[in-house]
Formats: sequence, C-alpha cells, structure tokens
Amino acid sequence: MPSEVILARGLVKRYGDLEAVAGIDFRVEQGECFGFLGVNGAGKTTTLRMVQCVLAPTAGQLRVLGRDVASQARQIKARLGVVPQADNLDPDLTVRENLRVYSRYFGIRRRQAYERIAELLRFVQLDERAHEPVANLSGGMQRRLVLARAMINSPQLMLLDEPTTGLDPQARHMVWGRLRSLRAAGVTMLLTTHYMEEAAQLCDRVAVIDAGQILMLGRPEELVREHVGERCIELRPTQAGREGLAERLADLDAHCEQAGDTVFIYPRGQLDWGAIAAIPHERLLERSASLEDLFLQLTGRELRR
Repeated sequence: MPSEVILARGLVKRYGDLEAVAGIDFRVEQGECFGFLGVNGAGKTTTLRMVQCVLAPTAGQLRVLGRDVASQARQIKARLGVVPQADNLDPDLTVRENLRVYSRYFGIRRRQAYERIAELLRFVQLDERAHEPVANLSGGMQRRLVLARAMINSPQLMLLDEPTTGLDPQARHMVWGRLRSLRAAGVTMLLTTHYMEEAAQLCDRVAVIDAGQILMLGRPEELVREHVGERCIELRPTQAGREGLAERLADLDAHCEQAGDTVFIYPRGQLDWGAIAAIPHERLLERSASLEDLFLQLTGRELRR
C-alpha cells in the first residue's frame, strides 16, 4: 500500500453555483495527524465528508487507504473511524449497548465485541458507567463515548470533525490525551477544528483553508516561525494613546494589526520596547506568537456574515 493514507489532487465539490471546495491538493501520511483549520463554512467538513465517502467529489482525484472513493467506498468505510461534529448516540440505550449495536455494523462477533467494548470503555474512562443510559451522561462523557464508538472496528484512519467543540477544559484535555495515545500507536488522523490550541496540541501538519482553498500548509511551529515570527505584543492604548498612534507604529520595525481596541505588534527585528511602553496604555503584554496569530493574519479578524 502507498505510504500516503489520503491523496487528493484537484479536489472539487460544488453545490450548484457554490464551490465549497475549490480544487485542493493534499496528502496525509501513515501515522500522522493532519489538521484542517478554517472558519465556519471554509470547506473543512465538506472535505472530510468526501474522505468519508459520504459526499461524492464533483471533480479531481481522491484516494483513501489506497482506494478510489468513487468505486471502492464500501471497502474504505469498513476501515474508518468517524467522530462527527454532533453526538448521535442512541439515548434509549445504555453506554455498552450503544457500542454493541455499532459493532454489528462491522460484523464483529459477539465475544470479540464484548472484549473490545470493555477495553474501549476503560480507555475513555467510562467503564463504571457501562450500564447507564446515555441520557444520564454529561456532554463530555457522551463525547468520549462517541470517540470509543469510532474505535470499535480498530480503524486505520480516524476522521475527527471538531471533536472537542462544547467541552469544558478538563474534558477537552482528556480527549486530547486519548487522541495522542492513538497517534502514538500508529493510527492516522484527519482532524477539522477551529480551536488553534487543539491543532497545535495534536497535529503534525495543518492546512489553513478558506473559501474552499488551501491558503497555507505545513508543520504548525514552522509556519508560525516563518510567517509570524517569535513574539507578539498586545497593546491596548488609552484614549490619549490613540492620538498619533499610527505614526508611532509606522516607526517600528514590526508588522502591526489593529482589532477593536487592541493593537497586535509582530516584531521583524530588534524592537524598540521603550517606544511601545511610552504609548499611554491600559494593557501591554508580550507573549509567544501562536498558530492563532497565523490563522487570523490569513483569514482576517472580522466576523463573517
């Protein structure tokens, strides 16, 4: 089998006059976690659903696990694990029953299924809740159960569509830890998210997608260092500090962006810190540049309508 688990060339998806995915190229290698980052409507989920063989591409080539999605969808689906955006568990069944029913879709024998279910419930720390109705679980617990369900068939490729949306920080970090364990075990992952911290925590490589096009692709830390820099300074000037602010910023050897009442300053070289500190301000913070800085520079800071 080829080293790449997913290979897309000139991939297009149209809905009438709307081109949701506009001829993108990417590949996902065996054992890596590859992330698609984008605002809502950017084309992330559409791309993932084509990989899942739920949507048919309008044009281009898409091969998954060495097979063509157009002619070998059934064989591909048998080797996938899918964590959708919304939890779609059966609320009338218990935790264990949800997994047992799902195991039947893959033809897993009863004895093997019970062993696998017990193992997965321990893995997501739900073994003590095995006989409870799903309706009794918290949102975070249900999300962990969806993750366990996606693993019931020991998939070679996991598709994770915004897997931690709506979770509290403790649940999010728990899910991240479980996903890192899977990646360490050699499971390949395709992740969509608009949480930049999530992408930085999990992804070996990321593609920033907007309006159906890939704007940038590479390793998160390398992209940030090359296109943003090492540092960011957040300046919130007072009313007095806003007077002549543009001229003061123009004198700095830095790229500056203003969003609302805050100026983001990205030094290009040696920065005159005293000149910045001299601007009357309510808040002045220096921090490391992040993937979120890169994302906002590429896609803009304004809300989309």
